[in-house]
Amino acid sequence: MAAEDWTTSLAIRAAWLSFIGRRTQGEIAEILGVSAAKVHRLIAQAQRDGLIKFFVEARPADCIELENTLVDLLGLQHCFIAPDLSYKGQRDPFGAVASFAGQFIHGLLANGSVACIGVGMGRTLSATVAAMPKMQRPDLAIVSIAGSLTRRLSANPYDVVQPLQAATGGEGFYLPVPYLAETIEEKETFHGQRSVQDLIARAEGADLFVVGIGSVSADGHLLQRKLVTREEADELASSRACVDLMGRFYDREGDMVSVSLNEKAVGLHPEKTRGSRVIAVVGGPGKAEATLGAVRTGVISDLIIDEALARELLSLAQTKELAEVAK
Repeated sequence: MAAEDWTTSLAIRAAWLSFIGRRTQGEIAEILGVSAAKVHRLIAQAQRDGLIKFFVEARPADCIELENTLVDLLGLQHCFIAPDLSYKGQRDPFGAVASFAGQFIHGLLANGSVACIGVGMGRTLSATVAAMPKMQRPDLAIVSIAGSLTRRLSANPYDVVQPLQAATGGEGFYLPVPYLAETIEEKETFHGQRSVQDLIARAEGADLFVVGIGSVSADGHLLQRKLVTREEADELASSRACVDLMGRFYDREGDMVSVSLNEKAVGLHPEKTRGSRVIAVVGGPGKAEATLGAVRTGVISDLIIDEALARELLSLAQTKELAEVAK
């Protein structure tokens, strides 16, 4: 066995002894025949390499109460809220929500009832897949629903098909197209390709969809990831758009806005998922308005968010509801 493989194997054994066997580092050192300092380094390596996953089986009562309130207020089937882990103003935007979502989606896939899962992309979804325990589902089809590439046809760092394939042993299917075409004619060219038609048809037939929600701003993620031009970003900023859902843009009411980008999205249209189980996983500051707009489309059935965002969302939704009553 190569030295690197031996060290990894030793790190795994140390992790088992520590977290499952509940042995002290001194006891592990004695069992493995190494120093206590070596045990510390081995466990740190196991954590660094993503070999150890932490899950808490329950959620605080006030989170559950807030979940029920949001379900009733927003017409969701389910809402799950990961507890706030912030400390002295330092907020972890993805850790808690990714941990819960990873465990939850793992449970849905592990029972074998989902044969095909359609997935979006984004930082929160990437963190979610990274938090999932591994399983063996070689029969699982994992389909990209929103394009796999940027406009420059470079790899997208937030594409989740490949890491989800690695986590489940399933088969990945990529849409070999950009998230947004540069022109309507280019989009029609992509849609005219038989391979793209077949992949979109496969995505439409998914048993479960897991998507992210993007906020819209003149200097936001769309520009940073080079998915839109400055002119297109300015057009969005001057419209009522507040949310990017699968490459389509909606306002706070959940209505699609009139912008040219809505004619350039290449992936699966959100309407094709309506009536299916669609889980939106959302984390990070500044997402309340985008989340409200996405939920108001009526496409999303399940929402997994962090507690700070949930409270912002509740305040925004209640303000909107009061304004409607006052009219």
